[in-house]
Amino acid sequence: MNIAAHTLGCKLNFAETSHLLNQFVGEGYHIVDFKDKADVYLINTCTVTAVAEKKCRNAIRQAISQNPDAIVAVIGCFAQNSADQVANIPGVSIILGNDQKHRLLEIVKSRLDGQKIVNTDVPTSFQLSYSGGDRTRTFFKIQDGCDYFCTYCAIPFARGRSRSATIAETMATAREIAAKGTREVVLTGVNTGTFGLHHGEKFIDLLRQLDTVEGILRYRISSIEPNLITDEIIDFVAQSRAFLPHFHIPLQSGSDKVLKMMHRHYDTSLYANRLEHISKVMPHACIAADVITGFNGEDEDTFAQSKAFLQQLPISYLHVFPYSDRPNTAALKLGEKIPVPVRKARSLELNALSAEMRHKFIQQHMGETRTVLWEHSIHGNEQSPMMQGWTDNYIRLQRSFDPSLSGSITPFPIDESTIVENFNCED
Repeated sequence: MNIAAHTLGCKLNFAETSHLLNQFVGEGYHIVDFKDKADVYLINTCTVTAVAEKKCRNAIRQAISQNPDAIVAVIGCFAQNSADQVANIPGVSIILGNDQKHRLLEIVKSRLDGQKIVNTDVPTSFQLSYSGGDRTRTFFKIQDGCDYFCTYCAIPFARGRSRSATIAETMATAREIAAKGTREVVLTGVNTGTFGLHHGEKFIDLLRQLDTVEGILRYRISSIEPNLITDEIIDFVAQSRAFLPHFHIPLQSGSDKVLKMMHRHYDTSLYANRLEHISKVMPHACIAADVITGFNGEDEDTFAQSKAFLQQLPISYLHVFPYSDRPNTAALKLGEKIPVPVRKARSLELNALSAEMRHKFIQQHMGETRTVLWEHSIHGNEQSPMMQGWTDNYIRLQRSFDPSLSGSITPFPIDESTIVENFNCED
């Protein structure tokens, strides 16, 4: 039996998909490419934007066209929030929201011929999971759900309230990851900084414990809210054994007016103070920021204010998202709608700013030697095979391929010949 998977959206989804595939492999399934004929197709979906949902529908139809007799399982956020839409696509076999998707193997095994299964209960369960298949790096899901209910966001409806395992349970899985020889772990979640709150535990205490796990040489925190990345956390990362100087801190807008309309839990002053502290204790740190442009009520003056705020910050690159109306969100009733062409134009403008930021950040470190975790994959061509890896502060470098270096961390110079210019920042 063959299974193929397609994952859309965040790194949390990638960790969950990998966890599910490992369960199927344990039952004798073979993983094949999503473009190939399979007996089971797994599509882990995203609902963060209308574009993401369109990609989900396209992936579902692609799977059905490749093998109309296959079991097509649609799981995750789009399945949770738009089960009726998914159910109306002929050929879909299983629809599972975020509460029951971890039971996919069990459901596939028990499914009767022709039976369509739909379960989109409100998500309340939590299961630790991590991506596999890459001995270099894994994405480790330590938290799920969100209690913030920002006015533009449908994720709390799709993933439920914030929840996690305990520190002890999380540590047991971390040691399991270490035993597999993984060198770098990326901590993922919906609102990662709220880890442990409902257990009376703190995220900083988890970080301190993780730093002691033998075998794991690097950690990255995939994303953490500005109000939750305290000076205590920043100072810990600066002096820790394994946590890297690489931060992903969502901003969403550089306008306090818009931040208030978005129901964010901070203002621009707090955000600037957090980045100032990072730059003070880790001047070499890479800092990424999420930005939404074209939010309802973001007029030309407000957009200009937001862009000017971004330009004064020590940001290394941006993740830019044009605002997308999400069903049932409070933003639908807020402010004047910005035309879609204007949203797209502003996105292009901010993406150009991001490219400038990235170039400036790399130039600041030109001539330095930094540690690189070398990956196993081969790039280039047969005549000149190359290997690539990330520095501790997230600069993509390359060198001639040497299989003895795969999975190792070595010092390496940053110069024009070693920098990989064309890559997608993947955190």
